[in-house]
Amino acid sequence: MTYRWVITPIGDETTVQQLQRELGVHPTIARLLALRGIDSFDLARDYFRPDIGKLHDPYLMKDMDLAAPRLADAVRHGEKVVVYGDYDVDGTTATSIMYNFLKNFGSDVQYYIPHRFKEGYGISQEGVDFAINTSAKLILSVDCGITAHEEAEYARQHGIDLVICDHHTVGDTIPDAFAVLDPKRPDCPYPFEGLSGAGVAFKLIQAILHELGLPPEKAHPYLDLLAISIASDIVPITGENRILMREGLKKLNNDPRPGIRALMDVINLKPGTITTTQIVFSIGPRINAAGRMGDARTAVELMI
Repeated sequence: MTYRWVITPIGDETTVQQLQRELGVHPTIARLLALRGIDSFDLARDYFRPDIGKLHDPYLMKDMDLAAPRLADAVRHGEKVVVYGDYDVDGTTATSIMYNFLKNFGSDVQYYIPHRFKEGYGISQEGVDFAINTSAKLILSVDCGITAHEEAEYARQHGIDLVICDHHTVGDTIPDAFAVLDPKRPDCPYPFEGLSGAGVAFKLIQAILHELGLPPEKAHPYLDLLAISIASDIVPITGENRILMREGLKKLNNDPRPGIRALMDVINLKPGTITTTQIVFSIGPRINAAGRMGDARTAVELMI
C-alpha cells in the first residue's frame, strides 16, 4: 500500500513568526500550533494550560433550563429515576457517572442498558417498560435518545418524563420529550459541539449542582470516567474536551476508582503512567467488550 502525503499550507506565515516570537518556541512548534488554529498567545496558553475554571456555562445548552430543575426536584423529593444508557464505552461511562451522582444524593435510582443483540441501539420499548415496572417517574437517557420519537410518546402515555442527554447528529425532528440536551441541535447555542455523551451528562451534573446550591467541584469525582469516554469515543480533544481530558487524566493517575484500578492491575497499567493512548488501546476496548460479548451492565457494575 502506498500513501500520498498532502502538506497542509499555512494561511499566513506571519502568524508563525508572531507565535515564535511571543511564545519563544521553535519555528516547527509555532507552525504546528498555527495548523491547529492556534494563532494567538491567549489561545496557545489555553492549549498548553487547560483551566477547568474556563468550562462553558451549562445553561448555554438548549433545554438545560428544563432538564436541570427537573433532575434537582427528583433529587429533593426522592423520585424513582432510571438512567438509560448505551452499551458502548461512552454509554456505560455516562450511565455510571449519572448513577453514581444520583446515588450519592440518596436518590432511588436504577440503570438500564439495552442488550446489543436483542434490543439494538437506542431507547427501546422494553427499556421504558422497565421504568414502568419499577414505578419510575423519570427516565434520563445518556448517549442515546435523539431518535426516540415513539419511545418518548410511549413514556409520556405512562406518566413518565423523559430527559434526553445525547451528542449524536439530530434528524429532521427532535423527540417530544420533557427536555432534549444535544449540542448538535440546530437551535442549540452551546459553543462546543464536540462533547461525548458522557460530556453532555457532565454538563447536566454541573447544572443540577447549581440548582441545588452546591459548588461545581462536586462534579469533579467523575472526571476519570469522563476522560475514558472522551478518549474512547474519538471525539476531538480540543476546546472543552481538552480541559476535561487533562483533569480526568489527573484523577486516573492519582486516584483511580476501585473498579478502574482493578482493570488497570489486570492489564499491568500503573497509576501515574496513564495517557490517552492507553485508554484508547487498553482500557476502552476492555470496557467495550462487555457489550460486544454479552451484557454491558457488567461494565457499569465495574465502574460503580
